[in-house]
Amino acid sequence: MRRRLFCVLVLAAAAGRGLTQGQSILLTNPSFEDAPEHSRQPAGWHNCGFPGESPPDTQPNNEFAVTKPAAEGSTYLGLVVRDNETWESVSQRLNTPMQAGQCFQFSISLARSEMYVSLSRTNPERTVNYVTPAKLRIYGGFGHCDRKELLAESSLIISYKWKRHTFKLNPKQNYTYLLLEAYYDTPVMFPYNGNLLVDHASALDPLDCREEVPENLEELAQKEPEEQPSIAASPPPPINNAPNPAPAQPEPTPVPANPLPPATSDPGPSRVKAKSFADLTKEDLRTGQTLRIENLYFEADKSVITSNSFATLDELYSFLRKNKGVVVEIGGHTNSLPPDDYCDRLSTQRAKSVADYLVSKGIPDSQVQYKGYGKRFPVDSNNTLQGRKRNQRVEVKILSISEN
Repeated sequence: MRRRLFCVLVLAAAAGRGLTQGQSILLTNPSFEDAPEHSRQPAGWHNCGFPGESPPDTQPNNEFAVTKPAAEGSTYLGLVVRDNETWESVSQRLNTPMQAGQCFQFSISLARSEMYVSLSRTNPERTVNYVTPAKLRIYGGFGHCDRKELLAESSLIISYKWKRHTFKLNPKQNYTYLLLEAYYDTPVMFPYNGNLLVDHASALDPLDCREEVPENLEELAQKEPEEQPSIAASPPPPINNAPNPAPAQPEPTPVPANPLPPATSDPGPSRVKAKSFADLTKEDLRTGQTLRIENLYFEADKSVITSNSFATLDELYSFLRKNKGVVVEIGGHTNSLPPDDYCDRLSTQRAKSVADYLVSKGIPDSQVQYKGYGKRFPVDSNNTLQGRKRNQRVEVKILSISEN
């Protein structure tokens, strides 16, 4: 009797201290093995993508110019995030439920592909490289595609080489399903095209909840070819007979500051309808008016102006050069999703980048000022993608007009 009571007390004390108990939870097809095929997830995994979007891919498959060797076995899972605010994910039912309060160690190999070429969802006639980094999110739930609890997420996966990532999972409920999804860098200023490669998932191994695990383990370089072929030497094949070839080099995803055409309704007394600064003269303007800069693009979540914006900025430069008596303010604006301080900082940096560009071409700095307004002055609802695109903008405000 004493021995039995002693054993019960020892087990109770061990459970109270969070010591490792239970058995490992095995996954079905943890190496994502299957015949390489685009728009079809590996066997054993369930597609949890958005309605109307294609499923994830079993890679490597030359359809999207993804050629990286697998970290384990022959194939792996390819996930993308898209510029239309959709992203890819897969799930599966666990052979044994996770137990609430029991911690687990889970490892998986992650990488980014140098090329992942497909059509843009916001411009279906344009072929783009889904190369911007994404992250992995891990959820527990009670059915396929159920995101009941975010159990862990990786850092942004930037490396083109496979790296082993290890996570500590501490579920609050007895989840019967596991979901893996690619997601954008956070906070999400703007949806973009990116990719995430996933391979060689471990079992969910019981772990003492007091223990910590490193997120990044060894770099798995042994599977990489000795020398990566240059992108220029290996151009991707056309996708769906798209009329435009993929770029020879990966470019950052352009983030439009204001991608929509000017409003056709009355913009109000402070706004000008002109499409181009080339159409304007000083007689068209009055103090306090605001002009939206069309076709201005930045790198995602950065203030770096992309090269396809220079034509628009050069028109603004020409206008200011011809009208030296016009003093303007470059104003940056964001949508409402990120925190206030982030919006203020990014909007100021983007406004400054435009002002610096104009000054670098010869416009006096006394003629150009800049200011970041963050998310204080939306022009549309932030509840929709299109509304957030309109709010994410750079404008020119006329501060004063005098003779040259």
